Amino acid sequence: MPRSVAKGVSLAELQRRSSRSSLDIDEGATPTLRDLAEALSFSPDDGRIWLGDQRMVLWRSSTFGSLRAELIARLGQEQARSLLTRVGYAAGARDAELVRRTWPGSDPVNAFHAGPQMHKLGGIVRPEAIAFEFDIARGTFHADFWWHDSSEDDEHIAAFGIGTEPACWMQIGYASGYASAFMGKFIVYREIECRATGASACRLVGRPAEEWEDPELDQHYFAPGLSAAGIRRSLAAPSLAPGVSPARQAAAGPCAEESALVGISSSFSAARHLIERVAPTPATVLFSGPSGAGKELFAQTLHAISPRAAAPFVAVNCAAIPDTLIETELFGVEKGAFTGASSSRAGRFERAQGGTLFLDEIASLSFFAQGKLLRALQERRIERVGGSREIAVDVRVVAATNVDLRAQVRAGRFREDLFFRLNVFPIALPPLKERRDDIPLLMEAFLRRYGEQYGRRVAGFTPRAVQALLQYDFPGNVRELQNLIERGVIMAGPDEPIDVVHLFRGGEIEAPQGLSPGVDGRLTEHGARAGGAGHPADAYREALVAARYNVSAAARELGLTRAQLVYRLKRLGVS
Repeated sequence: MPRSVAKGVSLAELQRRSSRSSLDIDEGATPTLRDLAEALSFSPDDGRIWLGDQRMVLWRSSTFGSLRAELIARLGQEQARSLLTRVGYAAGARDAELVRRTWPGSDPVNAFHAGPQMHKLGGIVRPEAIAFEFDIARGTFHADFWWHDSSEDDEHIAAFGIGTEPACWMQIGYASGYASAFMGKFIVYREIECRATGASACRLVGRPAEEWEDPELDQHYFAPGLSAAGIRRSLAAPSLAPGVSPARQAAAGPCAEESALVGISSSFSAARHLIERVAPTPATVLFSGPSGAGKELFAQTLHAISPRAAAPFVAVNCAAIPDTLIETELFGVEKGAFTGASSSRAGRFERAQGGTLFLDEIASLSFFAQGKLLRALQERRIERVGGSREIAVDVRVVAATNVDLRAQVRAGRFREDLFFRLNVFPIALPPLKERRDDIPLLMEAFLRRYGEQYGRRVAGFTPRAVQALLQYDFPGNVRELQNLIERGVIMAGPDEPIDVVHLFRGGEIEAPQGLSPGVDGRLTEHGARAGGAGHPADAYREALVAARYNVSAAARELGLTRAQLVYRLKRLGVS
């Protein structure tokens, strides 16, 4: 019978333990197949599917088959295989990252088995373990699996028939990426039997790269362009840090070290590309978007990657300065200009000399202040209030607005000539609900920031907290998400994940309904009530009652380990 071997336990030892399960995993420990299924969520209203915090796509297997056949025809079999293997590797590494983050306290054997289970959940293949043993501390790893009903084989055989080469390229890459992310060293899987060559089922064996006698036979598919000698030299070096996927590393972009911008969505990437294009120039930039969308952070990044980075970045919230003071704030004041002006003072333009002046909520300026600003932009010269001489200024002006300035012009509330002066290079930032793909990355970044800031160890998020955040509309945009994560870090106990009850405590609206697979495989409606979650103790009692006081079952329902739930119950005094 197929068996899975835990670290330090041999296959022979398991065979002697007749009372043990045929798979050496804790069937009640997370993540179970049910846990993984419950992490899969469908949001029909906005057309998105999520597995935890990763967006998924449901498409026909034949569509993938057509793409695969086209790649082979255009690139040739070797190049197509290399490309698909690397894509599979990135997907496996990212799934490993998802499991580590969502179920941080899970048993290592269960965590490893989650990879094949996720492959099965996705309809890609039905895995069956023959042997599986590993020891992360020692770096030992051996896996042997049957893979039944491979969808990749189905499409390859349909297009090319039975041949002489194995064809589960993406699946080889996926298994290698998943294992490498957990082990912290390069694990290579090899397909020793394949349906595409006439076998009844596919069989894969995984080992550390250096343990294969001839690794260059297939390792070059993971690192195209390397010679066989280069591959041998690189065997000892891990190609991937544990838990970090190539996709996640690439998401940071070319300016990751210069700013705190986080995102991977198409709209975020478009805005990021625009600031990179305009950064080397002195052009005026106008950011538009709702409050909390990150306009000032984008402006700071624009400054940081520009030739003016060594000079000051000066921000002005125009809405926070009274009309009577805006001129002195922007242009400065000379001693004796008015009662109380006991000394000369430089304004924001002068303080930003050689750098960037950021004018937030520009639409709130009065017509008088708009006229003064227009002259400064046109002449590149200012006069202090009460002064008699002009001062040349070399300042890049970046403005931001949360209203439609064109509509303000039509309504007679904003000068048309100033609008055209500011609108040299417009960049629109969408609300967070229109860039939901960025939410997981932002959650991660804010969790890390506030965990370090407050000295708290928080074990990620529960699956239902992730689901609630992915479905919430965020009227306050990124700023609101930031506040929710900060609140969650404060509310969660040591080494426990952030749950819905820790996040939504300020009267937020109810999250929209979604769909997830039930025990029978059918999609059923679910929803996470935000503002009405109440005290955490109530939620735990409800889960215990629903599970008939089975603590393990209640913990799974809450997205916790049994130990975490017991600790919480004791801390809250729930018997």
